[in-house]
Amino acid sequence: MGREREKKPAGSSNLTQRNRKCPFSGKEAPQIDYKDVKLLRRFVSEQGKITPARVTFVSAKKQRELALAVKRARFLALLPYEGKGL
Repeated sequence: MGREREKKPAGSSNLTQRNRKCPFSGKEAPQIDYKDVKLLRRFVSEQGKITPARVTFVSAKKQRELALAVKRARFLALLPYEGKGL
């Protein structure tokens, strides 16, 4: 009469989960530097906000370093505080 559904393992969802790693960990990973504006722009939104770690998969330690580097670059006018200059 009705459609039979396949049983899924407990805890699984319809979305495929990817095991993402921190982009700053590993041997070939770039170093976080406030002078590297091209790298920092990848982690700043169009409005000029620092993108959260849950979106970019950056580890907590590296997220703190990244936030400090973005703030230093803003202070030295390498990055804008607002998003219009991005």
